[in-house]
Amino acid sequence: MHHYILPRKQAITVFFVFAFGYFLSCLLRAITATLSPVLTLEFELMAADLGLLAGGYFLGFASMQIPLGYLLDKFGPKKIVSSFLLIAFIGTVSFALAQSFSGLLVSRILIGVGAGACLMAPLTGYRIWFAENQQQRANSWMLMIASTGFVFSTLPVQILLPIIGWRWIFGGITFLIFVCILLILFFIPSWRQRSKEEQEKNTGSLSDVWKNKFFRSTIPLGLFNYGGMIAIQTLWAGPWMVRVSGYSPLESATGLFWINLVMLIAFFVWGYFLPKISKYGLSAIKLMKFGLPISYLVLLSIVVLGSKAGAFLFTIYILTSIVLTLAQPAVALSFPTYLAGKSFTSFNLLIFVGTFIMQWGIGLVIDLCQFFGHGEIPSFQISFSIYLVICVLCYLYFILNNKNE
Repeated sequence: MHHYILPRKQAITVFFVFAFGYFLSCLLRAITATLSPVLTLEFELMAADLGLLAGGYFLGFASMQIPLGYLLDKFGPKKIVSSFLLIAFIGTVSFALAQSFSGLLVSRILIGVGAGACLMAPLTGYRIWFAENQQQRANSWMLMIASTGFVFSTLPVQILLPIIGWRWIFGGITFLIFVCILLILFFIPSWRQRSKEEQEKNTGSLSDVWKNKFFRSTIPLGLFNYGGMIAIQTLWAGPWMVRVSGYSPLESATGLFWINLVMLIAFFVWGYFLPKISKYGLSAIKLMKFGLPISYLVLLSIVVLGSKAGAFLFTIYILTSIVLTLAQPAVALSFPTYLAGKSFTSFNLLIFVGTFIMQWGIGLVIDLCQFFGHGEIPSFQISFSIYLVICVLCYLYFILNNKNE
């Protein structure tokens, strides 16, 4: 595998094909927030059940990240992402046909497994095919695509729901996954294998990643802060707006739509300006150090305001958390290219294990508080307060380990 740069036209084609796959992955990731009222009613779900169902995607996703790193470094993005999407195809068919909570959960885990390569495969490819000064931009614009998927999972899904029902929505997504597999097979370049000499010279193991000082400093942030932010964006912002702020399901879906639309625009602007910002000495570490406390203040205001906190404050919270996205490319750039797959997937493992923990954990705390006699609104506030305290501790750990940066 050699370090080579694709021609501009081919690079754009590769980006958009990968972006389509990642769009579908993120649509599937976030769709449970919009479907939560209908699934809760049809399958009689408790808050913990809903958190587990949404988190099942992340459990399946996270379970594949370590083997995925080895597979990507050896076989490349084309073979791996097309193979994984076949599993997602099976999972979406199964979800559409499910008749019980256990059927939904197993299907959701399969979807997570199948979608597990939809970001890591592109980022691994970009690490080889794109110039180094474009890495942060490529990462941010892929996250812009994520927001596009999140946008389509909100109001468009809510509008289609009474027309065709949630099962046929999943049927349509299944067809789009099949189209994506064909596009990947036709347009993504094959991986150039390293020679025996290169393999002997450039060897790297997973332990090289996990022993790295900077990587270890990001572990709590990736697990709890980043994972929790995604848990709120893709699930708990919706139930908060319905059960705490008093929104109708349509108003909640509209709120989620605007949250993700703002993030789509933010990631585009963020990706455009990042290469320019870095020229002024503002590294990823510095931006995270100064930016994260702002997001904590916004989260605190959501907790304090309770029923008065709605879509606007959640938009500001997700927006001010954008600096967290700098951690993943910063980790990858701290390793040589032959560790690209392992470094990307190791950090991704943290994010999605953390998302699963936080999605389920927030629901468990809400149910536990209600079990001990607290009302619904105080239960949500207590759960989000615990998350805020965890975030601050993660930040302090990161700062202490990078105080000279």
